[in-house]
Amino acid sequence: MPLTEVKCKNAKPKEKTYKLYDARGLYLEVTPKAKKYWRFKYQINDKEKRLALGIYDQVSLAEAREARDAARKLLREHKDPSLEKKENKRKAALNSENCFEAIAKEWLENRKCSWTEGYTSYVLKRLEADIFPFVGAYPINQVTAAQILSALRKVEARGTKDLPHRLLQTCGQIFRYAIVTGRAEQDPAAALRGALKSAKKEHHAYLTAKEMPEFMKKLAEYDGDPLTKLALRLIILTFLRTTELRGAKWEEFDFEKAEWRIPAERMKMKETHIVPLAKQAVVILEQLKKLNEKSEFVFPARSNAFKCMSNNTMLFALYRMGYHSQTTVHGFRSTASTILNELGYRSDVIERQLSHGERNKIRAAYNHAQYLPERRTMMQGWADYLDEIMGGKVIIGYFGKTA
Repeated sequence: MPLTEVKCKNAKPKEKTYKLYDARGLYLEVTPKAKKYWRFKYQINDKEKRLALGIYDQVSLAEAREARDAARKLLREHKDPSLEKKENKRKAALNSENCFEAIAKEWLENRKCSWTEGYTSYVLKRLEADIFPFVGAYPINQVTAAQILSALRKVEARGTKDLPHRLLQTCGQIFRYAIVTGRAEQDPAAALRGALKSAKKEHHAYLTAKEMPEFMKKLAEYDGDPLTKLALRLIILTFLRTTELRGAKWEEFDFEKAEWRIPAERMKMKETHIVPLAKQAVVILEQLKKLNEKSEFVFPARSNAFKCMSNNTMLFALYRMGYHSQTTVHGFRSTASTILNELGYRSDVIERQLSHGERNKIRAAYNHAQYLPERRTMMQGWADYLDEIMGGKVIIGYFGKTA
């Protein structure tokens, strides 16, 4: 007599395991520990076998019968249900290892050696927010261009035009990595060229030479945290990237040579960068030394001396000074570059001091000291220029000529 849900539910454990039969090879196995397992008994190639169909409560009687019928269909096709189940598990495990998210993280791990920690973290964060929820669980060789485009359209809908393009570029790199490692055969991201809205290149807001005197005056009058004020003064003098200044450690400075050597691992382009220190910069560093020489960081976090200053500390100071949307901390690089070009310094010297990447990788390994004498002169000239505009005089050529 076929089983019923009531009979399955009320089946009590006995001293030994026993079976409650349904029909067509399906039965419920009840153990002394009150565990109930669905089993399907079948024969193939003159051999009796059993197939596990799940645990009662998790799998209902109706669901167990459906699983039994599916197994019987395989038998009619001369396939062994047990072997098919093992093969499906193997494919599922393989797909899990070869899913888009797993391969993307593997690709990111390989990129870590050539990227900063912050940038690697940023790329992962963007993938986790905008790509993984839509295609992360799919085997990478099954992800389609339409799925990628759908995910990117959602990013576009938020009003950002540049990010979808960068995400598409990242996806393309992941697919190409999967191709060369034998997990995919094509790059569906390549089919999306031209499918996204055009991205207008947005530059960091920056101050002009005309605006700098007023800014320097406001900075001198700024009554916020002294450490933040000195950080802003130093980043203007050195026109470094924010992360490069924030992570500065005392061990990187040679006060006798008036030189700051930032190690390659802290630089965006992964090459050592030398910053000649003007006299004014040395004075600021001496003031900083009095404030926090017990920390390894030049700009320690307020709450933890073992960490460096927060990413937004200087930016929020600019906001408090009234420069929201008018400039950014990164914008001082553009300000310095523009003014130094106007002052007549050679563009090659300026670009090297901005630590813009050398396309020739062999040359890049040896050029961290390139143009160093000229850069020393330029950095002192830049510091003197900033002092001059504070006094109302603007240098129009090499220092010494004023208007």
